[in-house]
Amino acid sequence: MSPTPALDIRFLLLASIAALSTLLVWRWWKSIDRSSGERLWPTPVQILIGFVVNFFDTLGIGSLATTTTAFKALRMVPDERLPGTMIVGLTLSVATQALIFISKIQIDITLLVLMIATALVGGWLGAGVVSRLPRRPIQVGMGVALLMAALFMTIAQLNKMPVGGTALSLNGGPLFLALGVNFVLGALIMLGIGNYGPTFVLLSTLGMDPRAAFPIMMGSGAFAALLGCLEFIKRRNQVNQPAIGLAIGGIPGVLVAALLVTSLPIDLLRWLVIVVVVYAAFSMLRAKRP
Repeated sequence: MSPTPALDIRFLLLASIAALSTLLVWRWWKSIDRSSGERLWPTPVQILIGFVVNFFDTLGIGSLATTTTAFKALRMVPDERLPGTMIVGLTLSVATQALIFISKIQIDITLLVLMIATALVGGWLGAGVVSRLPRRPIQVGMGVALLMAALFMTIAQLNKMPVGGTALSLNGGPLFLALGVNFVLGALIMLGIGNYGPTFVLLSTLGMDPRAAFPIMMGSGAFAALLGCLEFIKRRNQVNQPAIGLAIGGIPGVLVAALLVTSLPIDLLRWLVIVVVVYAAFSMLRAKRP
C-alpha cells in the first residue's frame, strides 16, 4: 500500500478542525437558556477586545493574558467564570488560525502531525502530575530561560554568531528532542503556561524557519481548545455575551494578522519572534501567584 499523500493528511487535519468547530457552535447554541433573559449581543468594547487580543495571538503573543487583563480591568466577567468565558470565546479564533496556517505555510506534514499529537498527549497524561507541581517556580525558570534564549537570538540576528532558520522538517535527534519538549509544553499548558514563546525558541534553535512554528502552535492549540471548551459549555461555565464578543471580533483580527505573518520577510519575522519571546518571558516572571 502506498503512503497517504501529505495533501490528504493536511486535508484530514483541516476537516477535523472544521468538524469540531461546527460541533462547538452547535453545542454552544444549544446550551444557551433563552428563557433566562441573559443579554447575548456583545457590546462594541467586547468585540474590540476580541479583535485586539486575537490579532496579537495570531502574531504569537498569546491571548489568555491579554484577555484576562482586559476583562478584569473592566469587570466584565466574574473571576470564577473567567476561564470558561475565555476558552469558549477564543476557541473559534484559534481554530481559524489553525485552518489558515496549516493550509498556507509549508511544513513537513509528518512533523506537524507528530508535534500536535505529542502536545495533546502531554496535556492529557501530564495533567494529573503537572497540576500538583508548584506553578510559580516553573514560571520563573521558564521566564529566565526565555530571556536568555531571546538574548542569543538577538546576537545571532546581529550576525555575531551563526543562526539557522530555513528548514521545514526535522530528522533523527532533533526530531526526538522537539517531540519530547513539545510533550512537556503540552503538559505545562495545564498550569496555564503558554507554549508560543517556548515553541518559537525550540524550533529556531533547531534551525527551522520561524514560520514553521505557526501551524504547530495553532494546530496544537486548536485541537486542545476545541476538545476542552466542550466541557466548559457542558457545565455552562461561560458568560455568553463577552464570549460571543471575543468570537465575533476575534476572527477578523486573526485574518488581518495572518496576512501580516505570511507576508513578512524572514529577517523581520525573526525580529518578531524575539519580541514575542521577550514578552512571554516577562509575562511569566510578572505573573501573580494563583
